[in-house]
Amino acid sequence: MPDSPPGATVADAAPEAGPEAPPFVLGGPWWRPPTPAGVLAVGTLALVILLPVRGLVRATGSSMEEGFMLLFPRLVQQGWIPNVDFLHLYGPGSLHVLAIWYWVFGDSLESQRVFGLLQHVGIIGAIYTLTRVWGRAVALIAGLVATFLVLTPIGLSALAWHGGIALSLWAIVFAVRARSTEPPRSDRSWLVAGILAGLALSFRPDLVVALAVAGLWVTWGLPGRRRVAIGAAIGLVPMWIHLALAGPVRAFEGMVIDPVFRLRPGRELPVPPSLDRIDGALQAVAEGVPPWWGFPALAARHQLFVWFFVTIAIAVAVPVVAWVRRRRGDVDDRTTVLMVTGLFGLGIISQALQRPDSTHLAWVAVVSWPLVVPVVHDALRGRTTAIVATLAAGAVMAATMFVVAPYYTYRHYLLHTRVAVGQLPPPFLVERDGRRFWFGDYFVGEASNQMVADLDRLSSPGERLVVGPADLRRTVYSDVAFYWMFPELEPATYYIEMDPGLADAEGSRLADDLLTADWVILTNFWTGWFEPNASSEYGSNRPNEVIADHFCLVGNYEDALVLLYRRCAEGDGVSPATIGDRPPPEGGPPPD
Repeated sequence: MPDSPPGATVADAAPEAGPEAPPFVLGGPWWRPPTPAGVLAVGTLALVILLPVRGLVRATGSSMEEGFMLLFPRLVQQGWIPNVDFLHLYGPGSLHVLAIWYWVFGDSLESQRVFGLLQHVGIIGAIYTLTRVWGRAVALIAGLVATFLVLTPIGLSALAWHGGIALSLWAIVFAVRARSTEPPRSDRSWLVAGILAGLALSFRPDLVVALAVAGLWVTWGLPGRRRVAIGAAIGLVPMWIHLALAGPVRAFEGMVIDPVFRLRPGRELPVPPSLDRIDGALQAVAEGVPPWWGFPALAARHQLFVWFFVTIAIAVAVPVVAWVRRRRGDVDDRTTVLMVTGLFGLGIISQALQRPDSTHLAWVAVVSWPLVVPVVHDALRGRTTAIVATLAAGAVMAATMFVVAPYYTYRHYLLHTRVAVGQLPPPFLVERDGRRFWFGDYFVGEASNQMVADLDRLSSPGERLVVGPADLRRTVYSDVAFYWMFPELEPATYYIEMDPGLADAEGSRLADDLLTADWVILTNFWTGWFEPNASSEYGSNRPNEVIADHFCLVGNYEDALVLLYRRCAEGDGVSPATIGDRPPPEGGPPPD
């Protein structure tokens, strides 16, 4: 085996099935008869994953992010092109895969969340497989750490990030496997690693730095690099199709210029997080009526502050530990796993640096934090027994999450588990023709149900719809779920997803799009949105003027929480837009 990077030490010979065979990541068989210990470890992990699932399936959804993961794949099925017909800031891969999934299983909320659960299981399973090198007990604890981090920040939403991370981690699994076996099986594993890495990039192109760094290290000096490149080209097929359909200029603008340069001023948060308040608007709303937590804990804002630094420290420490081990001559498979996975975890650190809210911190921690378990295990292994070292490693991580981020890990897991077992009621349901969406506020749910009933009664198939915030000078968020609930109405704007600096920019096409609409839904759900970034600034007023000049107010629900407008017919009296009902704050945090 090659000397640099480190080669395998426990799988030089072709493995045979049985209890002594090496784990899959080191070239073990694709399938082996289950052992009692294996059943116990995997069964325990599966039970912890499944306990809150019933609650998560009925959990409050993110009406924009989850809404567009419900809507966009259906638009792709109809021939709409991302970056041409609608704004989409990520790769096309997740939309293409979900379009196939919805074609088979339907585009229901439950179907989408099952797919999201599978993405989460993909991450947890990859962490378990990678850390299996240290034994089943260490792998189980590492998988449990990943579970508490992956299930809590966004529930079961099938976001592209989690799909990209799952595919990337399995690419690492196959790359490590390829290093640990002799040809010809290693050739096949290198190819699979490349295909998975290419698919990951088609989900989230911004994973390119992390995958490149990890990939260059694991393939350095090995003939497998060519196979990986061929596989990556195959895995990137969704991207090649998208470039052909959208054109390279439109695609580059939509996936690079818009998210990196135009959007960032309106979405980035202070680094480090503020000590005196929660900077992220969505987290501030969630903490307005927080779930039960009867244990001692830092304040939510202080948890985010500490979590940020601990996340950065762990992401840096894991590959440093692997490097130190190599310098000491420890070049076994465990060091390889730590180095490759640790480099990938370090490569995604930009997510925590650009927007250090609970979601993005968890997105980074889910890769690096589980690796602390084998690091602590190895540090103690020479001083005590394997059982004590394993239990101590688990205790370190359990205590770390309990001190650093219990609100964003244990508390949300407990909340959804209590809903799952019937101890707490689910949130507030909005439903139309079997299309269900859950909101976290009673009055928001009431207003939405009333509006949905009126629009259902008054609209006709083929008419065009725009959904946005009540004051279109600040497009901080958009309740895309309403588009999805009316599949017979055509979205009338490129800015189905609305973001500050894009939809509300001077010269954007939003006002012209509104002129083509028959119906407009404006919500005051997010009028109290305040973040210390450019999202608090006002943009173009022209879309508001279009509403005032060309649309008549049809319904005002729950004191303007939702406003329904119809294009005025000739001779109709025009009702001015109710923009001033709940004006945006000039400064300060969102109201309680």
